[in-house]
Amino acid sequence: MPRKRHKADEIVTKLRQVDVLTAQGRPVAEAIRSIGVTEVTYYRWRSEYGGLKGDQVKRLKELEAENKRLRRAVSDLTLEKLILKEAASGNF
Repeated sequence: MPRKRHKADEIVTKLRQVDVLTAQGRPVAEAIRSIGVTEVTYYRWRSEYGGLKGDQVKRLKELEAENKRLRRAVSDLTLEKLILKEAASGNF
């Protein structure tokens, strides 16, 4: 069975469903099973997305992508600087 990749807004919706079900008196394990994920997945999602709203999750993902891009740019520039420094000193 192939693994399903959930989108961030789907994850937030499922986390809210579990909250509603537990507020209605259902046990947490049963509520987690009703949304179709394992307990490990639920607790991982809750640690990452707990308390966020749909638009906040989108913004979080955008910021993570931008941060990744900027880190790559800095590492590329640092590598180029080291190469140029070594070439300028004549140690090639």
